[in-house]
Amino acid sequence: MASRRVFLKNSALAIFGAGSVPAWLARAVFAKDAPGGRKKILIAVFQRGAVDGLNVVVPHGDAAYYSLRPGIAIPRPDGSGNSVIDLDGHFGLHPALRSLKPLWDVKQLAIVEAVGSPDPTRSHFDAQDYMESGTPGLKATADGWLNRALCHEANPSALRAVSVGPDLPRSLRGTNEALALNSIGDFQVKNAAAASAFESLYRTSTDRVLNGTARETFEAVRVMQSIAKTPYTPANGARYPAGRLGQSLSQIARLIKANVGLEVAFTDVGGWDTHVNEVGAQPHVGQLANLLRDFSDSMAAFSQDMGDRMEDITLVTMSEFGRTARENGNRGTDHGHANYMFVLGGQVRGGCVHGVWPGLAAEQLHEGRDLKVTTDFRSVLSQVVASQLGNGELATVFPGFHAPPDRVRLFA
Repeated sequence: MASRRVFLKNSALAIFGAGSVPAWLARAVFAKDAPGGRKKILIAVFQRGAVDGLNVVVPHGDAAYYSLRPGIAIPRPDGSGNSVIDLDGHFGLHPALRSLKPLWDVKQLAIVEAVGSPDPTRSHFDAQDYMESGTPGLKATADGWLNRALCHEANPSALRAVSVGPDLPRSLRGTNEALALNSIGDFQVKNAAAASAFESLYRTSTDRVLNGTARETFEAVRVMQSIAKTPYTPANGARYPAGRLGQSLSQIARLIKANVGLEVAFTDVGGWDTHVNEVGAQPHVGQLANLLRDFSDSMAAFSQDMGDRMEDITLVTMSEFGRTARENGNRGTDHGHANYMFVLGGQVRGGCVHGVWPGLAAEQLHEGRDLKVTTDFRSVLSQVVASQLGNGELATVFPGFHAPPDRVRLFA
């Protein structure tokens, strides 16, 4: 039993890791009592389905954008509620992202344009796998970039790496312990009789590890339950949307404030595969607008809730690839190539669109149809890893990748 994986899915408890599960779980729960300063925290948000970046961060200063999308383009900025929210005279935000504009204005939000994977696949499955493994084009990679990004610690908190969701994502799989939970309230063994039986079994086991750690394990679970029982009110008047992302970020905020040793967190939100009816009769309504409004309001609520703790936090968003520059015949877009990434945090060089814009003229498009990648997504993630986690071993985190010297500079 040198290596264990415990799955108590019927009890809504899923713990993943290697080594002595009881010991590291107990360490994690009581980590809030350890001395020391606040940790820096990295949060990754995956937009699954390939979001249409050209209708999220709109290149309204590129005339080709409007000729390629006569039916679904977001109108040029005119101050109305259904036009682009201008950022710098060339780029602007979809009107549903209005709640992110104040974060841009205070330079907490940065945007990287024309970013993506060097691998040309248009397969959702492959592209997500490559982005989460951090090794584009290589399917044999066993672990994920976010797991490899964790620095070695002698006594790490078990809650240093958490995914909010039913399963551990590809990004967090690896040798470092990580766990997945649907919510803090579900992190428990709900059947009291089963819990008592497990505790008794472990206590009487001849295994020297289990024998000495049963009490700590179940005490740790009880501490987690006590955290869940404490009413949580977001700070500064923040109100999280009821959707998946809002509730996930609320759970992450709660863990951060509980000081349980969180270092990295992951969550995702789907629905971005907009082949049909991407926009409604007006661009500020419809499938994309509804998704973006929840997306924007969730991130804004998180920042408001965290307040000055945002100085220690960086949140980065990603999607497996972008969508075609030209709209299709169904008021939608098909699988493309380059996209955007948001980077949100107190230490970010915000209020700026980073990266090289390749243009949307016919001769500038990738394969004559897509926005061209000019920044490898690993250039963005490697800077976030180095800044937030203090991990300078980037060749280990992103094997085979060498960031160019003129890469985007997201941190001062």
